[in-house]
Parts: sequence; C-alpha cells; structure tokens
Amino acid sequence: MRFKPFSRKQRLALEWWALPETSSYDAVICDGAVRSGKTLCMSLGFVLWAAASFDGTSFAVCGKTITSLRRNVITPLLQTLRSLGFSCEEKTSRNYADISLDGVGCNRFYFFGGKDEGSAALIQGMTLGGVLLDEVALMPRSFVEQAIARCSLPGSRLWFNCNPEHPGHWFYREWICRRQEKNALYLHFTMKDNPSLTENIRRRYERLYSGAFYERFVLGKWTQTGGLVYPMFKKSLHVGEPPSACSEYRISCDYGTVNPSSFGLWGRCGEVWYRLREYYYDARREGLSRTDEEHYRELCALAGDLPVKTVIIDPSAASMIACIERHGRFRVIRADNRVLVGIQRTGEALSAGKIRISPACTDILREFTLYCWDEGACSDAPKKEHDHAMDDMRYFVMAELAQNGADCFFAASTRRVSAVKRKEG
Repeated sequence: MRFKPFSRKQRLALEWWALPETSSYDAVICDGAVRSGKTLCMSLGFVLWAAASFDGTSFAVCGKTITSLRRNVITPLLQTLRSLGFSCEEKTSRNYADISLDGVGCNRFYFFGGKDEGSAALIQGMTLGGVLLDEVALMPRSFVEQAIARCSLPGSRLWFNCNPEHPGHWFYREWICRRQEKNALYLHFTMKDNPSLTENIRRRYERLYSGAFYERFVLGKWTQTGGLVYPMFKKSLHVGEPPSACSEYRISCDYGTVNPSSFGLWGRCGEVWYRLREYYYDARREGLSRTDEEHYRELCALAGDLPVKTVIIDPSAASMIACIERHGRFRVIRADNRVLVGIQRTGEALSAGKIRISPACTDILREFTLYCWDEGACSDAPKKEHDHAMDDMRYFVMAELAQNGADCFFAASTRRVSAVKRKEG
C-alpha cells in the first residue's frame, strides 16, 4: 500500500505521542468533518504507540457496533499494518487481533461495540494499556467511562475520535470543553486536512448537506439544531408535477389511531420520485376514529388503478400491517424508523433534487413549514408535532432512496477516494 503524504494535522494525530511538544498529554481527541482522514491516522498511530511502548499488553478498540468498527476501522487498519510489515493475526470469532512488528511489541487488541448502556459490562474487569474509542459521541457515557477506567497501567493513554454532535452532548462538555483539565490534546479536522480528497469530492460533500448537518459534517462544528428540520425545502424547487408518466409506484404510511394517519403515493419519473397524491386523516380534528379496514379502503383508493405493489409502513403499526397483509393486494415493507438517519437522508434527497411534491399534497406542504427541531431536548430530536406526513416521507426515503441514492453516492465516493490514493500514492 502506498500513501500520499500526510497533512500536518494527520501527522500530528499519528505521531503526537512521540513528539517532545505533545508527548506529555494523557489523551488525544480528534473531531471534525467527515472524510477528513482522521480515523486511519489515529488508529495507525494507536497501534504504533502501543508497539513502541508495550509488549504483551492488552488494548481495546471500540466502536458503536462491532460491525461498524470492523468496516470503518479494523479492516483498513489491518490492511495498512500488513502493508507496512506488521504481523496481524485476527481472531474474528473472538473479536481480537494480535499485532507485532518483527516479533517486537506483540500486543493484543480487543474489539468492542458500545451501542447501549448494557455494553459497559462487556469491557468491565479488563486491565488495558490504552483504548481507542471511534465515534465516541455515539456511545453511551457509561460504556466510555468503563473503558477509560480499564486503562490503569503506567503509561496508558486514551484516544478519542468522533464527528460533532450538539453542544450539549456530554462528551463535548466533559472532554472537549475541559480538555486542559483532562490533559488532552485536541485536534480539529476539516476536509482540507485530508490531501487524498480532490477538490471535486470536497465540493460534492458541501452540496450534499445543509443546515445543522452541513455545519457538523462539512464544517465540523458542534452546533445546535434549530429552526426547520428541512430548511433546504423550497416550493420553487421541490413542488411540481411529473413531466411524463411514472414508471413505478410506492405508497408510504404513517399510521395513527388517535394521532393522524398519513399515506403518500409516490411515482418515479426518470431519476425523481414525485409525491402524487396523499391521504391524511386526523381523528381528533374529525371527532371520529377510523378502523383499520376503513384506513385500508382509503389506501386502496389512493392507489386506484395504478400498479402499486409495495406499501412502506411504520413497523410499530402491527394491526394495520396485519390488515394489509390479510387482503394480499400489496407487499408490506416495514420501514426503517431511525429518525435522525432518516432526516439526514431525506435532506440529502431534497438537496439532490430526488424528491418533488405535487401541489395537490397540501398536508405535507403544510408540515414542511412547521416541522421543527426541539431546541429544549437534551439530544437531537424534532418536535413531535406536525410530523405525520414528514414521517411517511422519511419511511419512503429510507426504503427507496437511502440505499439507491445517498448510500451509493457514499460508496462511489469511497471508491473514488481509494482510487485517487492508489493513483497519486
């Protein structure tokens, strides 16, 4: 493997523990923009430091989940180490790897996922020479603090890596704001700190995000969400009818008994999905609840004679799902209900011009102007109001566009960046 020369900040993340001006720190914190090159440099520096400082010692490498950790950190790290002459013996079933260089500094690196409060028990009781916590802002505090507590050997150090969240986040308050007290070196990255990214790639990422996600993922700021959830939505850009007949159709559903039910009919015209018609029923406003069968009749009316084969619906709507499946006309897809990921992907689809709304869909157009972030919440969350058409749209995007659109963009970008690295060396 051949590398393009590292940027100054990447070299600092790699070598800080060996430099006279920074070697006295007990920890390093790298945060900032996505695709800024901090993860590989930091993980490589972690292993190099361990090899130079310890022999026969245990370390921990932690991510949100084992799957994401392997994909984002372990696989590229081991490939890089092997290309540099390291011996890496990975025990996949036992989640660890033994790493050494010419038989020197043979250390064991255990892999952990810190996805919830119960994860702290996985690492409890260990004695470690150091820990690397990748995407630490996505982990529960109990897990992070348990991992830190395991690092009791003389000379042990802590390595933190993350993209920014909101400024009320516990890690921002406890570690970044108090970094001097914690004796932690703080390195803030932007995309310009990654020389492997071309200018065109950087511009693509800048166009991809908007609002709070732009400030976090492109500018690398710990910023508060506020105002409209979809500030990029403009009637002049996103409202209109398809120019020709649609080639395929879907219906997305946010089902409610007391709360409103919102169903949207989507049609694909070229590379754009249009919300053609909608059904929106508010039982409180109407003063009368509808049964599952009554909602199903409206679902069929929304589909009409169009060849709608798939209905995407909130997985918690068990009775409505059972009703749809019992009739057998539509295939049911249980929606991916991750709120923040869904909002991000929907914002990306809007920014990329992949979604347009018919003027006849008045309820979703109304909700676009009212759907706001909850600035009083202790974590990022939209207000639970004016969100029913917003939710059914999010279900649709996660089922039809998240993989076929944004995920493909990210995968293609990753492949292009890797190709640039190989070509430019």
